Amino acid sequence: MSTQDSAEPQPFSPEAAPRQWLILKAGLLYFAIVFGVGFILGPIRVLWAVPRFGTRVAELMEMPFMLVAIVLAALWVVRRLAVPPGLWTRLCMGGVALGVLLLAEFGAVLQLRGLSVAEYLSDRDPVSGTVYLLMLGLFAAMPWLIAQKAENPEPSP
Repeated sequence: MSTQDSAEPQPFSPEAAPRQWLILKAGLLYFAIVFGVGFILGPIRVLWAVPRFGTRVAELMEMPFMLVAIVLAALWVVRRLAVPPGLWTRLCMGGVALGVLLLAEFGAVLQLRGLSVAEYLSDRDPVSGTVYLLMLGLFAAMPWLIAQKAENPEPSP
C-alpha cells in the first residue's frame, strides 16, 4: 500500500496547481459563510444575550448556532465546488479558512475593539474561551470530518 493517497497529486507538483486553487477558493468561501453568520450573531449576542445572561452564557448559547453554520457551510462548499474527499485537500481547505478567520479576528475585530492580541486572549472567559478554541479546531477539521461521515455511513438496521 502506498504512503500517499493515489487520488491526490503531490502537494507541490505541477499537477497540483488546479487543486491548490480549488483549496484556496473553497477555504475562502467556507470562511466567508461562517464569518458572515458570526458577524450576524455577534451583535445579537453582545446587545441582547450578554446583558441578560452574562458573557459566558451568551457565548456558550451562540456556539450551537455556529456549529450548525460550520457543518452546513462545509457541506455546501465541498458539494458546490466538488472538493475531493482526500485528507490533504480537505484539511488544507479547513486550514485556509482557519487562517483567514484568525487574521480577520486578530486584525479587523481587535482594531475595532481597540485591544491587543494579549488583551483579547486574557479577557476570554476560561469556559467559553476553551469551547471557542475547540470550535476553531472543529472549524478547521469539518471539511475532512464530513468526508469521513460520507465515506463511512452507519449501516441501516
